[in-house]
Amino acid sequence: MSKAGVSTLFTRRRFLAVSAAAIAMPHVANATAIASGQRKISLDNTHTGETLTTVYWQKGDYIDGALQEVDYIMRDFRTGDVHPIDPRLLDLLNGLHRKVGSRKPYQIVSGYRSPETNAELAEHSDGVAKRSLHMQGMAMDLRLGDVRLKTLRKAAVSLEAGGVGYYPNSNFIHVDVGRVRTW
Repeated sequence: MSKAGVSTLFTRRRFLAVSAAAIAMPHVANATAIASGQRKISLDNTHTGETLTTVYWQKGDYIDGALQEVDYIMRDFRTGDVHPIDPRLLDLLNGLHRKVGSRKPYQIVSGYRSPETNAELAEHSDGVAKRSLHMQGMAMDLRLGDVRLKTLRKAAVSLEAGGVGYYPNSNFIHVDVGRVRTW
């Protein structure tokens, strides 16, 4: 092979290798995060304007400080009551976020609800369960800014990780870590 042929071949191979690496990089980064044992969540509280991005699980353990930050941002914004959020809900949200490929934080429509808030909401709406899992820190009403609501609902249902409610007129879905069901 001539010198010019070797040079062209090397350049073409190098170009293909660099292109393949660039295409694979987001997948490698995601796989690296999973392999390193990290789980992260990004939240935006639509009522308070607060935002949080945190690693809540690392190397086989939940991180207490991060869980407390999540508890706070998902508090009952009406009363200020803070309640522990079930870590399984965070895992469900983490999996859903990866499944839909979102790059945006979850917009919290409703996280924890105190029994008083839940009772008041149930009094004014048929769509609020009297024994809502929101009161146990096991549910969240949410949306994602870069994912269609229908797509988000379909992905949540496919996870079979709990309940999924669809509220297109109010622009959110409900997810919880109770028994698997849809409405």
